[in-house]
Amino acid sequence: MDRLMIDCQQLEKVFGAQKAVNAVSFQVPEGELFGLIGPDGAGKTSIFRMLTTLLLPDGGRATVNGLDVVEDFRAIRRQVGYMPGKFSLYQDLTVEENLQFFATVFDTSIQENYALIKDIYEQIAPFKNRRAGKLSGGMKQKLALCCALIHRPTVLFLDEPTTGVDTVSRKEFWEMLSRLKQEGITIMVSTPYMDEATLCERIALIQDGSILSINSPAGIVSEYPKTLYAVRAERMGHLQKALREHASVERVFAFGDYHHITLTPGANQHTVREWLQQAQFEGVELKEITPTIEDCFIHLMH
Repeated sequence: MDRLMIDCQQLEKVFGAQKAVNAVSFQVPEGELFGLIGPDGAGKTSIFRMLTTLLLPDGGRATVNGLDVVEDFRAIRRQVGYMPGKFSLYQDLTVEENLQFFATVFDTSIQENYALIKDIYEQIAPFKNRRAGKLSGGMKQKLALCCALIHRPTVLFLDEPTTGVDTVSRKEFWEMLSRLKQEGITIMVSTPYMDEATLCERIALIQDGSILSINSPAGIVSEYPKTLYAVRAERMGHLQKALREHASVERVFAFGDYHHITLTPGANQHTVREWLQQAQFEGVELKEITPTIEDCFIHLMH
């Protein structure tokens, strides 16, 4: 069995009357790119903060590289890299000063691990004398990642690293993660973007502090238990209302230019198509489709 770099067993966190993390269990083997996927408020950040020893668990236990997050917190902090969701570097320091500061904290230097950060460093080097607070969102993201890698961590924790970043920068960021994985670094990333889930090797879907499913993206999709259809026509608002009232339609939700629907047992798409045409909906298009991760997430929520 591959060596486990992250091992969570029945992890819990409570804030007042709210259980933010509810008996969460998962394992991440060495070298894996693992995604924690869910909307804001699902519990992702609380899990990250417990694994990086910034929050104490209220129940369960967790280890990072075999070290207990409560008993061995000092050793874990020396080994892991953490990039929080909110830009947290020193905004009044320049790019170069931030990098030098974090290198000093970890008793290393930019030169010592330059091979690891070279691709990222070369992109931000032209701005090395610019204050971090004056950087664009994409450049802030690259600087934060560079600082998190400066000491060559064994595990890299990235909490919603692409939130609020433009599409091009998001794509570049995930390409950087692919290259880092080839260096043998275990990466755990959280995101609310369902399209980014497919870029991970395995994912855990999380909602209201509880894990809904853990599998590869393809495995999650293969577990979808229904035949899924996409339908559109003129007057999409009226179409959604009509579909919800039809006896053959089990569930309907808006999805881009289409409504995605599942049917009740025994129903078929031809019956629905004929009914829509009889109801004088124009331009009816109804087709069977492969579920996305978002479709699977919505199904598991219900």
